[in-house]
Amino acid sequence: MRAKGGLTIGQAAAYAGVTIKTVRHYHRLGLVAEPERDTSGYRRYGSAELLRLVQARTLAGAGVPLAEAGELLDAGTERFAAAVDDVHRRLTEQIEDLVARRDTLHRIAHGDRALLPDRACAVLGRMAELGLKAEYVATQREALVLTRAVVPEMFDTFLTRLEHLLDDPGHVELTKRAWDASSWPPDDPRLDELASALAEKVLTDRALLAAGTGLRDRSDDAARYALVNHHREDDAPSMARLNALVEARLRAAGVDFPQR
Repeated sequence: MRAKGGLTIGQAAAYAGVTIKTVRHYHRLGLVAEPERDTSGYRRYGSAELLRLVQARTLAGAGVPLAEAGELLDAGTERFAAAVDDVHRRLTEQIEDLVARRDTLHRIAHGDRALLPDRACAVLGRMAELGLKAEYVATQREALVLTRAVVPEMFDTFLTRLEHLLDDPGHVELTKRAWDASSWPPDDPRLDELASALAEKVLTDRALLAAGTGLRDRSDDAARYALVNHHREDDAPSMARLNALVEARLRAAGVDFPQR
């Protein structure tokens, strides 16, 4: 038994900045040796135990797993430094992962940014600013998500083409008419006139159009093309006919599309 003096477990815990429960947990793990009882039967903590408590609490607060803390506390200087570097590396990886998760949550909270890069979100914002209806913008958002998923090699080219077309007031007005046409009967004769106007407008920049339709490297090109360019056609038969008419005029002008 040691002589009377030293700190009670409550005092030691307070000085070390932990709870009594934590001190006892450190004892169970072998991080801090339990002091002997004094002549009155109480455990008294001296400077050695208090120092060990502070060291253990500091390592735990830095993110060192308690299962590894004891080995670190008993390690020599070089081994301790190497072990701390390893813990630092792991903590850095965890921080990067948490930051990525936080950014994803931020994007989710701000709509499209969870699924699309900033450039695509800017294009969607521009559509809204130009007065295109919310339903049209929502459909284009879905098309962009699909493009990024099934035709990633064409995503940037697709965005460039959209940016180019949105800079053309004539194309924007035609797009608004095309969206209004979704409520027309599929045999409405106005669809033929609208298809011709759309095809003519698209053909004004054949180089950009060719870059955006160059799917010829995989056996599933036709299926990938249809997933994007014919998205939601089942919901609007008039749009399906309008798209078919536009494609027919573009093919007649020498523009190649994957066959469905």
